[in-house]
Amino acid sequence: MRSIGKTLALSGSLLAIAILARPQKNEMTDGEYTAKALSAAPTSVADAAAVVRVQNDGSMKTIREGKNGFTCLVMGTDKMCNDANSMEFIHALMNKQAPPDKIGISYMLAGDEGASNTDPYATGKTTDNHWVVTGPHLMLFGPASKTLGYTEAKDPDPTKPYMMWAGTPYEHAMIPVGTRSLSR
Repeated sequence: MRSIGKTLALSGSLLAIAILARPQKNEMTDGEYTAKALSAAPTSVADAAAVVRVQNDGSMKTIREGKNGFTCLVMGTDKMCNDANSMEFIHALMNKQAPPDKIGISYMLAGDEGASNTDPYATGKTTDNHWVVTGPHLMLFGPASKTLGYTEAKDPDPTKPYMMWAGTPYEHAMIPVGTRSLSR
C-alpha cells in the first residue's frame, strides 16, 4: 500500500511539473533528450534513473523507467535529476502548497541559466529580483536544509553554498560542486 501511495505522489508531482513547465521542442530525439537530462546527475545515479519529457500538450512522456527513485528531466533550459522527495517539494512549489517535511536532493550538475533568489515564481531577470546563475550544484530541500547555516543573502556568491528563496516556505540549500563544463 505504501508503494502505491509513493507512486501516486510521484505521478502527481510529475503531472504538476508537466503542466507548469515549458514544453520541450521536439527537435531532439528521445535519445538526445535522454542524454541531456541524464547529464544533470552523476553516472552512479543517472545509470538507473527514470527519464521523463514534457510534451507539447503539457503531458509527461516516460522515456525510460527508473530503478533507483530518481527522475531526470529538462525544464526549460535547466537539466535536473530529482529524488521522490524533491519531486514532492517541486510539486508543492508549483501548486503554491506547503512543501513536504522531508529531506530531498536534486542534482543539477550542468548548472542552471539563473533564477530569482527572492521570488520563487519569477520567470525572468528584473532589476530587483536578485537573479543568480549557479554552476553545477546540488539542491537540498526540506526543513533540515535550513539548519546548515548557509548565507541567506539576496545576492550570494554562487560559487559558495547559499540558501535560495530564504524566508519563504520554499527555502532550500544550493550547494555548488564545481565549475560549469563547456562539454555539457
